Amino acid sequence: MRFLITGGAGFIGAALANALVREGHHVRVLDDLSAGDPDRLLPAVSFTRGDVRDVPKLWTLLQDVQGVFHLAARVSVPESVLYPREYNDVNVGGTVSVMAAMRDVGVRRVVLASSGTVYGDQPHQPVNEEARPNPLAPYAVSKIAAEHYVFTLGRLYGIETVALRIFNAYGPGQLIPPAHAPVIPQFLKQAVGGGTVVIFGDGKQTRDFVYIDDVVRALIAAMMAPNVNRQIINVGSGRETSINELVRLIGRVVGRTPEVIYNEAQGGGVSRLVADLRKAERLLGFHPEVGLEEGLRLLLSQDPQFRGEGAKPRAGPRR
Repeated sequence: MRFLITGGAGFIGAALANALVREGHHVRVLDDLSAGDPDRLLPAVSFTRGDVRDVPKLWTLLQDVQGVFHLAARVSVPESVLYPREYNDVNVGGTVSVMAAMRDVGVRRVVLASSGTVYGDQPHQPVNEEARPNPLAPYAVSKIAAEHYVFTLGRLYGIETVALRIFNAYGPGQLIPPAHAPVIPQFLKQAVGGGTVVIFGDGKQTRDFVYIDDVVRALIAAMMAPNVNRQIINVGSGRETSINELVRLIGRVVGRTPEVIYNEAQGGGVSRLVADLRKAERLLGFHPEVGLEEGLRLLLSQDPQFRGEGAKPRAGPRR
């Protein structure tokens, strides 16, 4: 099959693109490189630099395409608080542009990468897809709006639509920006280098960390599965891990217990968040295969940034 991945040079997008190519599919990628890197992509991936809001460019890239994975977005929760207009422009406006271009060209299925952050604080855990969203940052608001646009326009235009609410994805290829770095690669870098890990809050807050290969499997399943039109589906590990426990696991994997400083003046976000995966199991046959400790060991052994080497395309999803 022939697919377009928007945001396909990013962390999740590149892993998805490489996996699809290895399965024999033809893959086109559109990315503005604000957070992506085309060096992550295998040579067989057709890369185009551009803005997801550029509808004429989308028209060209969508020719003869059977499905779209819409991953292009700005993704930093703290940054979205500072720049809500930009997050709305890209995450919402880009989604509308993709749907309009698909309508014009006649592409009939899209998988949207949404986020578990839309849930915010929830009284019951694990959280299922029927829970009312409680967005606590503009990023989460933009993802809810994107979901609504995808489903509404999909219904109006005759496009099959699926939204995956992806929880805390991690794995090889995840960059560590100077500000607002993802927690796992940041903590692992500090532990490997003998540095100090800074935990916001008391470290008792929990998250659902899901390995990149499991995320890729879920995305591909959502594109191929029957009877998933207009479905919202959680993608996570289904396991709840506190930040304190994460640090302990990282210490075990690295072989060195990192020094920890608690910054309780700055909150650690929602108190608990873990995905209910029953719907993913039922509709996609999705079962996460990589546990957190195994995933940390894979990240440490496979990611060049922890070995002092140059970037290299990583292996596809484990089978």
